[in-house]
This record gives sequence, structure tokens and C-alpha cells, in this order.
Amino acid sequence: MGPIEFNKKRIILLIAGVLAFYILYHGLSIPGAGIDDADSQLPIPEHLTPTEHKLPPSAPDPDKIWDMPPEPSPTLEPEHAVVPSETAPPPAPAQPAEHFDLHPIAKLMQDADVQWRAYESGISMTFRQTVEKYRNKYGRHPPPGFAEWYKFARKRDVFNIDDFEQVMDDLRPFWAINASEIRIRAAHMWENFDFGISVIHIRDHKVVKVENPSWRSETMEKVLDKFIKHLPDMDIPMNRLDQPRVVVPWEDMQDHLRVEYETRVMRPEVMDSFTKDRPELRDMSILDKAEDHSTRLNDEWFFAPGQQYMKIAAKGCPPESPARSNMSIVQADALYKEPTVGLVTNFNLSSDLCTVGPAIQDLHGMLYSASSIIASHKLVPLFGECKVNVNNDILFPANMYYQHDDRYDYNDKEDLDWRDKQENIIWRGVTSGGVQLTDNWDRMHRQRLVRLLNGTYMGTAAQEVKVLTEQDAGPDKVNTTYVPFERFQPSKFIAEHSDVGFTEPMSCLPNCSFYKDHFTWVQPVSLTAQFKSKYLIDVDGHSFSGRWHAFLQSKSLGFKATIFREWHDSRLLAWRHFVPVDNRYDDLYALLTYFTGYGKPYKQHDAEPEDLNPRVFIAPHDIEAQKIARQGREWANQVLRREDIEVYMFRLLLEYGRIIDDNRDYIGYSGDGSELDKFDAGEKDDGRWGIGGWK
Repeated sequence: MGPIEFNKKRIILLIAGVLAFYILYHGLSIPGAGIDDADSQLPIPEHLTPTEHKLPPSAPDPDKIWDMPPEPSPTLEPEHAVVPSETAPPPAPAQPAEHFDLHPIAKLMQDADVQWRAYESGISMTFRQTVEKYRNKYGRHPPPGFAEWYKFARKRDVFNIDDFEQVMDDLRPFWAINASEIRIRAAHMWENFDFGISVIHIRDHKVVKVENPSWRSETMEKVLDKFIKHLPDMDIPMNRLDQPRVVVPWEDMQDHLRVEYETRVMRPEVMDSFTKDRPELRDMSILDKAEDHSTRLNDEWFFAPGQQYMKIAAKGCPPESPARSNMSIVQADALYKEPTVGLVTNFNLSSDLCTVGPAIQDLHGMLYSASSIIASHKLVPLFGECKVNVNNDILFPANMYYQHDDRYDYNDKEDLDWRDKQENIIWRGVTSGGVQLTDNWDRMHRQRLVRLLNGTYMGTAAQEVKVLTEQDAGPDKVNTTYVPFERFQPSKFIAEHSDVGFTEPMSCLPNCSFYKDHFTWVQPVSLTAQFKSKYLIDVDGHSFSGRWHAFLQSKSLGFKATIFREWHDSRLLAWRHFVPVDNRYDDLYALLTYFTGYGKPYKQHDAEPEDLNPRVFIAPHDIEAQKIARQGREWANQVLRREDIEVYMFRLLLEYGRIIDDNRDYIGYSGDGSELDKFDAGEKDDGRWGIGGWK
């Protein structure tokens, strides 16, 4: 083929096409034409995030900003680049350099996003995958009834079919205990009422009796009714107290876990059913316990109300941990907090008594002034709604999250859109958390919080706290950097941004009269009315807080400080779904000033002579706050539903049912999962649908 010859017409058309492409390309790249500088196409370093300030009312909806995918920029290979002619319009001005916010919270949010992507990337999508992952992870076949549980879970749209790590962790050590011993203890733990235990007895797929019943056991029966036809006979001991109970010494627990690991076995074929005849279960034909001469075992309960809990808890800690070594509090803090203002980097360790116990043992009511501590150092099968990290209670979803109670149920009737919410933090409650005396009340965790967030008290006491302030790097700064400011006077700031107070006193000895000189009781605010505020802080009472699910489901942003563990902990990711707070609250003002903003840029300070902190300025990070709130809400509505509670309990009791079976090494599901291929493919099964329509 010879060289191409261009005539005049072709040349003119070619030049016109090139000019049209050039104009179109640069016309779409005019500065300001995009949604926001945050959507610039420059690569963002892993440890940086763009600076963002509060948007005006006319700005695009932040929810849509965060969700919009970036538009790809058209590019040309160098050898095909077009050089504009002299008649072409001048090139558009260069885009300004990207601006990055180097606040530690920006890094923590990005780290949480990385963890989140790892969490959601490996989820099993079929029964085959679920079974394979179970065996690879736990070294055993799944328990009998696993296929029925799987279908039960899928029909309830469970997001992560593999996320039942808490169940497995709680039950692992019981593989080192004979099944008959577990049954004996469970059958008779109710017999001394003073030990604070209820027992639910299941026989022939029905609850036939509840010993020492309470509202907790009544709610549990409603949950069990959803799947009880798949459960074997069993006795379920439930803690009736607010505080957790079981602390097995660390050395003993290591022995138990070693036995569990060494006894893992997967026989080629096992029975996919539970053993029917189980001796040592409670003989339901005997009505009077005095006539029941079956074997009893000493659970070794001891009473320790009002005593320093760390004396009990430390036994469950590793020898090298801060709780059992000479490690200083400063060294322990470095394990879970960043160094500038103490923001929590590891929420798990922030509630780990082996790590934080020495620092907070006199700052949390349950740790030094609990109303009821009945504990044991024996590994006994006791089901509880919450525990601290050293406890060996078997967690189940708190009944408060399941029953319909206006004090704890989320309702959207007063939940405003983010921009319509008040720019403050709210908390209401009573003075619970421990037995209060004249000389100890001011160290309780709730009382410390109310004082810390009270402008009058902080001003009268001349309290100063640590925050971060932006460094004044001049108008040409590329990034926003921060330095600690240790003498921040918060009284005026918190008076404008806090609605925190006690509604009434309780749990005082001999009475609560000593509070009259310290607190003014405020009016209660309903749970739904609290959603008018942007920031909701949740702290412990005598035990866990039943409001946490509702806080997460709201359009507000939840702050959380706790020492307690609950069933859902592995499903919630700090800095993505909520904001973690240290139990000493040292980081609280750094958090609030970051999200709400404080002060004016340095050149404007002279115009604010009444400013108590003229050297402090931090721009508001409203979009970041809304982003975490939105992610928490969306996630809670996926994984903290009543359906998720039912699925969790079903799985827990299948695993427990095998643990208490004498033939536990010879029962389970040994198939490859293929029998549910059609179910997973979306074909009808029992009138419902599998993947493509899990309902």
C-alpha cells in the first residue's frame, strides 16, 4: 500500500476534529466545575486524606459526594499527543495542588477503611464455601444441623455468614471439659437462688421449665421459639446479674485451649444428628430438688461486692501484661493510643483490663464499687449478655436489644437529617455504675463524664485539657498539620456544644443527699429526642448500655467508651462505624473540637478578645463526622437486626449442643455442601429463595 495522500478537504476535517476534541477536553476540566476538590484525580497517599470543611446549605449533599465514583480523566499516549495550532484557545490554568489534612483522625479513618475492605472481601457466598472455611479455620466439621442453620441465616439476609468468631472463642475452652461435667453443672446451677442464675430447660424441642425466671429468660424464650425445633435437649444457665461472673486463671485457660487444639479431628463420616439420650440433664420428673439425688459439682462461687475487681480480673491476664507486670501506665497507653492527644487506635485494647486495668481500676464504678460481684475461677457454662475481656462467660445477644422497649428501641420520628441536627453532644442518665458513697462518687465513670462536659464546672474548677490545633504555616501551605495544645480552657466551648446531665440519683449509701451540692438534676430527654443532636455519647452503667444499637441506627454519630464486650463487637469497626473514646475521657475534647471546629485562623484572633483560647484554631470536619455516622447507620441496619440476633443464637446453641454431647467427636456435618447448590443458585426451597433472593 502506498503512502496516504491528503487532499485539502480531508486536512480541514482532520484539523477541525482535533480542535473540537481539544476544546471539549479542556472545557470539562475548568476549575470549580467538579463536585469538590475532594474528588480530584491526583492519587491520595495511604496516610493522607483531603482537607474538608463544613459545607454551606447550597452545597451538594455530602452523602452523595462520598458515594459518587470518581470520573476517569481522558489521557493520551505521548506518541499520539495533539499539539494545538496557533489558532487554538490558550490552555486552561493548572489545577491547584491537592491539599491534605494530616490530623491523626484522618489516618485512623483510612486505616479503618482498609480493615473494612479486608473484612468484606472474603465472605463465603455458598454453603460449600461456608463449610470449607469452617473446617479450615476450626479444624472440625460443623455441628449437626448446620445446613438448616445456613438456610435459616440466608433467608434472613445475613451479611457475613462466616462472622461468628465470638461464638467459637467462647466455647473453645469447653472442649477440654468432659461433656458430662458441663451437663451436670448446667442442670443444677439454679438451685441456690443467691447465686443469681436462671436455667432454661429444653426437652423434645420445647421449653418445658424455667428455673428462677426473669424478664431476661422470658425474652430468651421468644428468641428460642424461632428455631427450637432444631435443638437437642439441653439446660441453658443464664446470668441474672448485671455484672459478668467467670474468670479462669490465664495459665488454666492456656491448658484448656491447648487441649482443644490437640483434640481437633475430622473423621471421614460422622452422624449429622445429636445424641438423643443425654444423662445428667435435669430430671424434669422430679419437682422437689430435695428429692433429686443426682450428682452435683461445686461451682466455687464467691462473693466480692465493692471489692477491687482487678484483684479478680488480673488472674485472667498474661504474666507479661500491664495488669501482672511492672509496665507503667505510659507504656500501656502506647499500646492502644496515639501519642499527641491520646486518640484510641486499638478499640479492643482500650477495653482490655489486662492493658488498661491498672489505669482505670479506680475510675470505673464496676471495677471498685460494684453492687454485686459473684465470681468463680472455675470454667462453668454460664451464658451472659456482656463481659470484660478476662471473663469466660458465654456471650449471647442482650435481650434488651430484642424486646420492644421505647427506652432502647430506635424510632425515626424525631431523627433529623444531619444538617438539621444541633451542633452538640448529648447524654442523659442516672447515677448508676456502682455503689456511691460520700468519698467515692466523684471517681465514677458517669460522674466524671457529666462534670467534664459541664461548662460551669469546668470554668469554676479552672480545668484545662489537651487538644490539637492547626499549625500556622502561612497562606502557601500545602498540607494542614497539627500540634498539641495542652492548656485548652473548655468552659465556654462546652457550654455551647454540650447537653449532658443526670436526671436523678440512685445506688447511693446511705442516701444520695451528698449530691445536692454538686449536681442539678435535669429533665429527662426521650431516646428519640436525643437524635436531634449530632453527637451521642454512650458509656457504661452497672454493665453494658442497652442504647448502643439505637445510637448506631440513628443519623447521629455515636461516641463509645466501655470496658464491656458484647456479641456484636467483631461486627463493628471503630473509626468507620463509631468513634471510640478512652475510658479516662482524655481524648474527648480533641474529638469534639476536630468535628465541630474551634476558633478562627490566626490573623483573625485580634477580633475575638473574649476567646479563652486565642492560639487554638481547627477547621470543622463536618463531612467526616457525617460519613462515620452514615456508615454506622447503614451497617447497623444490616448486621444488628433482630433477625441477626436469632441467627446468632441459633448458631450458638447448635455449637453448645455439640459441646455437651458425649459423642461430640463423632457427630457433625461431614458433607461437601453440594446438597444446597440449588438453594444457593436461587431455586425454591421450602417456599423461600436462596442467593438472588435471600429472604
